Amino acid sequence: MTRTIQFTGALLGTLIGFALGLTLLQRAGDLIESANRPAFLTAFVVASLLFGYLAIPYITIYPVRRAVGSLSEAGAGEFALGVGAIVVGLLMGVLLGVPLSQMGGVLGSVGPPIVSLFLAFIMLAATMYKRDVLLGALSGMLPGSRGRRATNQVVVDTSAVIDGRIVDIARTGFVLGTLVVPRFVLDELQRIADSPDAMRRNRGRRGLEMLSALQKDPVTTVEVSEATYPEVAEVDAKLMAYARDHTAAILTNDYNLNRVADLQGIRVLNINELANAVKSVLHPGEEMSVRIIQEGKEAGQGVGYLDDGTMIVVEGGLRHLNTDLPITVTRVLQTVAGRMIFAQPRTEGG
Repeated sequence: MTRTIQFTGALLGTLIGFALGLTLLQRAGDLIESANRPAFLTAFVVASLLFGYLAIPYITIYPVRRAVGSLSEAGAGEFALGVGAIVVGLLMGVLLGVPLSQMGGVLGSVGPPIVSLFLAFIMLAATMYKRDVLLGALSGMLPGSRGRRATNQVVVDTSAVIDGRIVDIARTGFVLGTLVVPRFVLDELQRIADSPDAMRRNRGRRGLEMLSALQKDPVTTVEVSEATYPEVAEVDAKLMAYARDHTAAILTNDYNLNRVADLQGIRVLNINELANAVKSVLHPGEEMSVRIIQEGKEAGQGVGYLDDGTMIVVEGGLRHLNTDLPITVTRVLQTVAGRMIFAQPRTEGG
């Protein structure tokens, strides 16, 4: 198939080169001597033949293959946007082609179709470059819609993937909707996994393993978005741009990203906040048993932990190290790091 198209290009190049060569010779007048005219025409035709043979695959086959590949991966919205952009570009070419056709000559006959194809290509490229913004805007213009409505998409931050708890959370079914992993998040994970620093490399590989586990989980729907936002430099800014354009939530455990997204009106699902929210709720006066496993900061204090990781500081608990101690809760403090519980040993008969 490629050979046939190349030979067709060579034939077209020969015909076009011969016609253009004759036109140039007629307009050249005395600039080219009569004895040199056959050699000039032959060289021009040979150059046109080679150009047609070598260049036509890049004009026909390769663009068509790329277009077919893109269309096969495109969704319904992207396909409709692409067709609309081509139609608009061709219409613009027709409008500009009318005055061009009045000029006559080679420009009048060849100019209009070339301009139409060029404008169609430019419109298609510009539309696909901004397809995420356009799709988000058009979704609010559909019949029956009231502006931009929230979607069921949850875009995943790199920190949430590396954290690893996302897999267990998703398996419980508490994350409603589709988990979206943008291409720039995958690229950042790959960069971390390829880092020369061993710790960063292990974190990146762990993140890739967590994504693989999510994709294999039958309960969770994971989608990889090809959105890249090349005009935005930072990954966090790309995440917020994607969330705004698709009215999606951001799943993260990054405190700074959480706050900036809140300021911009973007819904955030923070894994750390979720973990604190589901920890055991204890009140002063409650009684329980805890194993003292280490010394506290203050003299005589012992420290134990609940099953969910909540720290319990027991006054005078150090002498009960490595034993299970009945305690009574005295204070509960909520800090940035989480919840801390203070208690004292339960007295006999209390």
